[in-house]
Formats: sequence, C-alpha cells, structure tokens
Amino acid sequence: MIAITNCRYLKGTHVQHNQTILIKDGHIEAIGEMDVPEVYQQLDAEGQLITPGFMELQIYGSGGQLFSAYPTLETLRQMDLDLIRKGTTAFLVCLATNSIDVFYKAIEAAKAYRAEAKGFMGLHLEGPYLNPKRLGAHPEAYVKKATLEEVKGLIEAADGVVKMMTLAAELQDSEVIDYLLSKGVVLSLGHSDASFEQATAAFNNGFTTTTHLFNAMPPIHHRAPNLPVAFFSHPTAHASIIADGEHVNFEVVKMASRLANDRLFLITDAVTACDIGPYKHRLQGDKYVTEDGTLSGSNITLLQAVQNCVQHCDIELPLALAMASTIPAQVIGRQELTELTVGMPANLLILSDALALKRVFVAGVEYLTPYN
Repeated sequence: MIAITNCRYLKGTHVQHNQTILIKDGHIEAIGEMDVPEVYQQLDAEGQLITPGFMELQIYGSGGQLFSAYPTLETLRQMDLDLIRKGTTAFLVCLATNSIDVFYKAIEAAKAYRAEAKGFMGLHLEGPYLNPKRLGAHPEAYVKKATLEEVKGLIEAADGVVKMMTLAAELQDSEVIDYLLSKGVVLSLGHSDASFEQATAAFNNGFTTTTHLFNAMPPIHHRAPNLPVAFFSHPTAHASIIADGEHVNFEVVKMASRLANDRLFLITDAVTACDIGPYKHRLQGDKYVTEDGTLSGSNITLLQAVQNCVQHCDIELPLALAMASTIPAQVIGRQELTELTVGMPANLLILSDALALKRVFVAGVEYLTPYN
C-alpha cells in the first residue's frame, strides 16, 4: 500500500494542491487532503504533478524491434516494459499493411501475451484495406479491398485481441463494416481518399475516429471539401494526430486543436529501425523514412508529443495531457485506465514542472523510468 503525498493534479482546468493519493491492491483508494494511515508506505511527490498514465493507440515498435518484422510474444513483452518506462501505461500495437500470414502470426502472439500483459491492450490493424491513392509508406502489393470471408477469418481467429482497424471506408462493402461493428471493433477512417460526403457518411455509420489527421488523406481544398473538413465539421468524430513537427507542422497542429478541441488526440505512429520485411525503416534526423526516402514513422514518445503541444502549439497543459490519456481512452472505450478517481486502476505518472517524467505506476506498481 502506497501513499503519494504532497502532489498536485488537474481537475478539469483547476489545479488541486497538497493532495494525497492512497493506492491499495493496485487501485486508487482515496484522493484528497488527508492524514496518511501508518500502514501506508509514503512517497513525497514534492509538489510535482500527478497525471493519468498515457494511452497510445498507434505504435509499431518500441525498445528495438518492429512488431511486424518480429510478431512474437517476446516483442510484445519488450514493447510493454519499454513503453511503460516512457510513461505510456496502455497501448495498442499497430500492424501496418502486410501479408495475411503476418496478420495471423501477430494475432497468435497477442493472444499468447495477453495473460501477462501490463499496458498492452490489443492490436490495431492499419490495413490492408486501404485506398491505393493514399498509401503513404504502405506497400501497394498488399493493399486490397476487404472481403467478408477474409475479415471474418481474422476476427474469429483474434478472439477479441483486435480492438481497432483503419480502413478506407469509401472502398468497402457495407456488409464488412456491419460485421466489424457487430464485433465491437473500433473503426478509423484512414489512408483514404474520401470526399466530404463519403467521410461524413462513414462517421454517421459507425466510424468513430480518423487515423493520423492530414497524413495519407487528401489536403483541404477550398472548392472540394474532403476527409479533413468532414472531420472538423462532424459533431462527434475524433481524429489522431502526430505532433512531431515532421508529419504535421506545429502551426497546423495548433489550428487543428483550436477547431477540434477535445475530439483530437495524440499518437506517436512510432517505429524502430528495421532492415527486414516490407518495412525497412531508417532514422533520418528526427523521423524515420523507408528505403526510397518516403516518410514513415515518428521518433517521439507520447510525453514528447505532449511537450510539443504545450511548447510549440499553444495548447494548454490540461488539454495536452488529455490528448494523450483520457481522449484516446474514450475512443477505445477504456476510460477506467486513465481516470484519477477512487476505485480506478492506479495508472499514473509524476511529472516535473518542466514535464520531465519522474515516476510511473501501473496498477499501483512502480516502474523505473529511463530518466532515473
């Protein structure tokens, strides 16, 4: 049992000072100003900020191995620990367009690992059912239109580990979309050339979010509104964004946040260096590119994305933190993992005034960070 004393946290936009958080059996037992029972081990937060642990819905590798190249239980274990130490306490591993055989291997690894998972929540399948006009770094050889038979095979084999899918809605049959929705898969519109009307129809018929806003989709056109405009105009649709200054200019992140407010959330879209398989990533400056120089994944953490939002995009700290925690949790339906309230799992971070990571807790267990 742990008592984190002398901390502050954000309740909405209001800062609560001199707070104590009691953690028992991995959950938050109490929070507020209080005397600490003697049975609790005390940890002085020294007035630093307590925040929910971050949640990542799109990452391909962390800690040295790309999951699509090494779709194994060991890769997931390594990613889990590495991400936790960087402040990401819940995540989906993303598998980009690949052979169906690799998809099945990834599914089997995810099922094998879920019994021991700490932050790992499941898989995000980005493709192969994308629009060839908006490939980005995805190999065209594997991109195809979905068939109900193939999708059913994947989802039935997954036994619940596939939580999210990115699709080009404008190319898919309604029977495929209806089936995925019936299985509780969160659908994201991405790598898409959808018009305003097509994107709006997708958002009105089950697609709840958008994959890496502005990337792998048509740019905004003042005479031909399309997918980005449909997102901004929709009352409930969400969108992820990569706030690394490479995939999206910081001024555009700033604009998107002002327009979308709490419907925009952060992903890293991060990869690792890889020299095998269809995704050969190499680091070029602050970004990863493929062999032909195409921009691929980022080289940031969610904490760095939050820092960028505050320092370069004029986004207030409460919203920037929510973009990396409570908003993606709403998108995936796992709000309990990012709530600093009594009864919820004690997944939390301690951050300095400069937004440096000091401590990480997952279900009340502390993990050493790379900064200690």
